Formats: sequence, structure tokens, C-alpha cells
Amino acid sequence: MDDTVTGNTGRRTVLAFDGDCGFCQTAVRQIQRRAHPRTEAVAWQTLPPELTEPHLERLDREILLFDGDRVRAGGVAALAGLLESSPARPYRGLGRFLRLPLVRPAANLVYRWVARNRQRMPGGTAACAVPRPHG
Repeated sequence: MDDTVTGNTGRRTVLAFDGDCGFCQTAVRQIQRRAHPRTEAVAWQTLPPELTEPHLERLDREILLFDGDRVRAGGVAALAGLLESSPARPYRGLGRFLRLPLVRPAANLVYRWVARNRQRMPGGTAACAVPRPHG
């Protein structure tokens, strides 16, 4: 099995985040350090275009968890999936908690609010701002 993200043959799991955003970089480092040290997190800007181009709009708004060349989950679902597979028990419970039917909608609202305001978060800069939809 090929263990590289190539856009069509790789099968490994990769968390793609906005490498231009200081807040995103800090948040991903915290996830790696505290909850999931084996997480392969990659700035989406460094991934092959054939992998990212179909998902550019989503990549501007949320983290994506790639399983080889397909998106397994985005946003809170991606975060919950990572936490559920954490080697640390408390984080596995938190991942399951985020998937509960009554919690998931609230978690999605919080995630969207943070994503829209990430330039105001600790470590955020003007480069972190999510582009506004055209129209």
C-alpha cells in the first residue's frame, strides 16, 4: 500500500488545514500535542492540486480529514473523528460527545462561528479571515 498523499493512490489519513492562518496552525499543533500525536496535519496549500481543487471552497472554511484521495469528514466531524481515534482516553470520549445528536448541532454552530472569526482568535491575523461568498 502506498503511504503518500498523491491525490489518487495514497490511502493514509491526513488532516488538511489552512497553512496561511496562524490560529489554525496553533490549533492543529495543540491537537497533535495533546490529543493525537500521530496525526499527520498538512497545510492544504502544500497538497497536490488534484486533491485540493475539488474542495477549495470547503478548505477555505473548515479542516478536512482526507482518507487517501477522498474527504472522510470536515469541520466538527473531522475533529470528532480525530478525537475518537486518540490514544488518550479523555479525548476519545470528547470525540464521541461531539457526535451526540443533541450536541452535534451546537458544536457545528460554535465551529462555524470560530471559523468565521478566526482572525480575531489568539494567533489570528488578517490572513486568517475566511473569504466572504461572492454574490
